[in-house]
Amino acid sequence: MGPTPMSLTATYKLSARLFWRDKGMLPASVITPLGLAIGMPALMRDVQADGVTAATQMFVGTLALILSGTAFLNITVALTMRRDQLLLKRLRTTRLTDRQILLGEVANTVTQTVALMIVSAVAVHLLADVPLPRNPVLFAVFAVAGSAVLATLGVAWTAAIPRGELAAPMTLPFFFLAGLASGAMGSIMDLLPSWLRPLLAALPTSAVVDAVRASYGPGTLGSDLTAAAVPALVLAVWAGVALLSIRRWFRWESRRS
Repeated sequence: MGPTPMSLTATYKLSARLFWRDKGMLPASVITPLGLAIGMPALMRDVQADGVTAATQMFVGTLALILSGTAFLNITVALTMRRDQLLLKRLRTTRLTDRQILLGEVANTVTQTVALMIVSAVAVHLLADVPLPRNPVLFAVFAVAGSAVLATLGVAWTAAIPRGELAAPMTLPFFFLAGLASGAMGSIMDLLPSWLRPLLAALPTSAVVDAVRASYGPGTLGSDLTAAAVPALVLAVWAGVALLSIRRWFRWESRRS
């Protein structure tokens, strides 16, 4: 029997309320990714000869920072802290099922992440003349799908984190890898060994960036579908890995409890 809309609404609202009350999380999961996604393209617009093109490329790359910082880091830290505080354990004593609890968390995280991606797209359009996506449907589909996959991976990653205070440090390396692979940190990729590039290209954030880049570039419906095929497959594989990991290793209470 699947989760009812009422139960999902309850867990969604609870997750949102806990998140916005946590003032310590807002800089890392909202302010920093949003600031980078808007500020870096605006800077490129002013310092590069091909300002708008450079700003557009930079903006698309910084979406990986929003995905890793808001979707992945946010839910990893939140669930790990709630696990240590025994909040997850107490939620399991209610009428909510395990699936409903986690789906509510993921849905709230996806909403926040997609909202930030849309806000940043409009902001760089106004501040740096970055055009709006030629194919907004492609942009929206991969914004939602990417956010969902990154949030699900974040749920799975909590199993590897022993204590809540280690959640952010153990998640930040992925933030930097995602930015590096997407080009959000400049041309450092050119200095890396050639064997490392395919590994970084296989990251879920890289898949989203590739698809979104197609939504900004010239093309047709057919070329967009072709460009979206491999990224969609990459996201599907990562989603499968995340769901299997959650089923096998996700912990509802800390080892100390």
